[in-house]
Amino acid sequence: MTMRMREGCAALTEKEKQTLRLMVRGHDAKSIARDLGLSVHTINERLRDARRKMAVSSSREAARLLLEAEGGEKGSPAPDSLGDTEIGGDGAVRRADQDSAPTVGAGRPHRPTRIIIGAALMTLTLGLLAFAALTDVTAPPAPAVARSIVETPVVDTARRWLALVDQGRWDESYRETGSSFRKLNSAQTWARVSEEVRPPLGTVTSRILISQQDLPAPPAGYQVVKFRTQFSNKADAVETVTLEREAQQWRVVGVTIE
Repeated sequence: MTMRMREGCAALTEKEKQTLRLMVRGHDAKSIARDLGLSVHTINERLRDARRKMAVSSSREAARLLLEAEGGEKGSPAPDSLGDTEIGGDGAVRRADQDSAPTVGAGRPHRPTRIIIGAALMTLTLGLLAFAALTDVTAPPAPAVARSIVETPVVDTARRWLALVDQGRWDESYRETGSSFRKLNSAQTWARVSEEVRPPLGTVTSRILISQQDLPAPPAGYQVVKFRTQFSNKADAVETVTLEREAQQWRVVGVTIE
């Protein structure tokens, strides 16, 4: 990264960084607007300003450079989390967006009810891996394709992996993740964060499949599986597990509990 690009990254506002971090995770302008509860026009303005400051013509390139500056270089802090939030309106939630723009990495969504399993681990989910497939904000996004609610091998893999987490078997669950996950997150980090987040939820009383989605992205796309889960200490949670095909097996590359 050139000195000019470093200066461009430093000149970005926190809201512009927040928007670029979401792009790296696979979002386009419309989904970023929904995630932050803003208008698409506002998001496009942020991306335009970010491209100008970083002297690039592509929002995708600006997002890549920010990722490199924050998480891709030696000594840089590890990003935080991944996850979509619900659709909201512009105006009324703008203050929340301004107050809670993340300062490091992929960033934690501003909704207070979200529980994220894994701090550093969420850097890998979709954003880094799907980056090559991102188009500029002006290009139409490739839609995720929802499958019928049936128990597929992907769903079975997600269930078995969540069962390891339920039992506190951090090392085993770590070994069942994808290589891209393990490259960015150590077993110690996964165990430490999981120990902080998962046990307080209590035991699982039910876990019902909500959906399975195909998310187009190179090299072979991702599968996003959602469950509606009842914990003894948290009712009506939504678990989202993202998987990637690796060596003829499905491997987990991200998980959130909302």
